[in-house]
Amino acid sequence: MPPRLSYRILLCLLLSACSGYAPPAALSGMARAAVITQMGQPDQDRLTEGGSRLEFPRGPYGRHTWFVYFDAAGRASRAEQVLTEQNFMRIDAGMAQNDVLMLLGRPSEVSLLGRARGMVWNYRYETHDCKWFQVELSLEKEVRSAGYGEPPECAGPNDRAAN
Repeated sequence: MPPRLSYRILLCLLLSACSGYAPPAALSGMARAAVITQMGQPDQDRLTEGGSRLEFPRGPYGRHTWFVYFDAAGRASRAEQVLTEQNFMRIDAGMAQNDVLMLLGRPSEVSLLGRARGMVWNYRYETHDCKWFQVELSLEKEVRSAGYGEPPECAGPNDRAAN
């Protein structure tokens, strides 16, 4: 294969693999297909009151999750980054697992609790501190507790030896 042709093929592959990290600046009114073309395939496609929502987890360690909302005609109306402390504060004990998903999207990581007590959803987010937000879910798929914790990569050498 001639070098120029292989270079062009590689360039096309790289450009097609690049999807936008955040929603486009001129999002309002964009067609659903155009948003997907720019951002890549969404993680979730949910029906909402009066339209739908696409969910796009992004970034190193999944520190951002963008929700892009569409009206009934399939036109983008707004976008928001949902992994924020304001949204974390809305998570309360007794909340249903599905309500957490509707508010924050899928977690970055899931850990099972011993003795079949449930699981912990870990949400990485943009912060200057080395922490993540954690949601403990019971077997009944309800929030047992929620708060901030330290991700494993932040534990010092002595902390790791103690585990």
